[in-house]
This record gives sequence, C-alpha cells and structure tokens, in this order.
Amino acid sequence: MLTEDAMRSARHWRRLLTGILVFLGILYAQHPFREYPGNEYNTFPLPPDYRDKAEWTFARLMYPPAFYGYGGRGWGRRFGGDWREGRSSWTTDYPRSDRHFSAAMRRLTRVSTRSAEEPINLDWGDAYDWPFLYAVEVGHWNLTDEQAKALREFLLRGGFFMCDDFHGTQEYSVFLASMTRVFPDREIVDLDDKDPIFHTIYDLDGRYQVPGAQYIRSGRTYEKDGYKATWRGIYDDKGRLMVAICHNMDLGDSWEHADNPAYPQQFSALGIRIGVNYVVYSMTH
Repeated sequence: MLTEDAMRSARHWRRLLTGILVFLGILYAQHPFREYPGNEYNTFPLPPDYRDKAEWTFARLMYPPAFYGYGGRGWGRRFGGDWREGRSSWTTDYPRSDRHFSAAMRRLTRVSTRSAEEPINLDWGDAYDWPFLYAVEVGHWNLTDEQAKALREFLLRGGFFMCDDFHGTQEYSVFLASMTRVFPDREIVDLDDKDPIFHTIYDLDGRYQVPGAQYIRSGRTYEKDGYKATWRGIYDDKGRLMVAICHNMDLGDSWEHADNPAYPQQFSALGIRIGVNYVVYSMTH
C-alpha cells in the first residue's frame, strides 16, 4: 500500500505530465509562419526580422471563394487550385500590402508591430491569437457555415474584423450572403463621422473614395457601379464596433502602392490613416 508521501509524489508527477502534454498539444496546434503563393506576388522579399514577436500583427483572413462570373467558370476557378494553398482571391495584394501597412504602423505609431503578416484560416481555430482580422475582396468570399460560426464567436469574444476592396451591387450581395450568416440578427449601419473609430489617432472627417491601382490607367476612383464610398459596420451589444466594412474603395491597393510614384500620394495617405485608426480602435475598445 502506498504511503501518503508516495501518493503525493504520484499526484505531482501526474500533474507535471499532464502539463507537459497540454503544452505540447498547444505547441503542436500552433501553425508555423508560412508564405502562400499570391495571385500577384510570389517572390516579395521577406523582412529579416519577420520572426520577431510583437504586440500587433497584420492577420489576413483566408477564405473559400464564391463561384460566379468569368464566363461561368467562377471567380474561385479563375486562379485554380485549392484556396487553402494560396492563389485565390484572398491573396489579392498579398503580401506587399500587408508588409507596407505593417511598416506604416511602425513608423506612425508606438505600437510594437511585426514586420510580416499572418494568414488565418478559421478552420484552424487559432483566430483568437490574432484579434485584428482583415479580409480583401469579400465580394468574392463564400464562408462555410462552420467558418461563419467561428467568425461570429471570434467577434463576440472581442475580436475585430475589417473588410475592404469590393465594389458595386453584385459584389455587395455576395458579401452579404456570408455576412448575414455570421450575424443574421445584427444590422449593418452607416458609420457616423463622429464615431470614435475616425478619431483614434487621426481626425478623418473629410474622407473620400480611395481607388485601387486601376486609377493609374483609368483615372476613375470607382469600379463597376460602386460610385460612392461607404463606411459601414456592425456593433456589439455594448456599442463596440466589431466589423468595419469598407465598400467601394480599395485601401489594400493604397497600402500596396504606397511606394509607387504613379499612384497618387493623397490616396495612400488617407488609406494608411484609415487603417491606423481602425487598428488602434480595435486595440482600445
């Protein structure tokens, strides 16, 4: 029969072994940093300090694409392959846009910012490690029911989601098809100029439409029938903005082309300021 000391020792070793197993499970569950092939960039230089830990990281949402348009082939099939391996609509502007914006965060704020982005798949279950989540071209996304549920939980637990670069009525309807499954009972509203998100770092009362790089060749600030830029959002029960919807604008391109002399400086200046405000709001509300 075990003595009391032996029993205490056995309990101690069981707890220690359990702790080690839990730690190894968490470590195994964390996905190592990985770059994916984009639909524009495949050899964009990786910053030498990309492994350095920081207070904030640009987290880019990976998502399955909607299948429509392009002669019946579907947007998702435009690039081909498995969206989980890159070369899909979620990789638009990636990673140049992400890294330029991260550099701007370092230069314009005191927020400790990682130099490289983090692609996030809601199916992995680790979105909570990255409380600011950004998605591009959500006029081409098609979340599964499980992903919609995961995004809802992420947001209701304090996460922040910013979406950008979708234009016109058709893309807005595709966006809504997934967003209404995330929040079927919450209203999308226009953001008032007095909303704190427009006044965290910069006062952004005089906002205007920020176009994509297509402006360089077309001279148009709009795409499709998206003539007017709209800043919309979804609030939680306490009045915190948890979804920021940037419709009929392309902030991602304004970050991506911030170093392009052909792209007007005024658009990058506003696009970066909007992004900085959204990030700081997400960290303080």
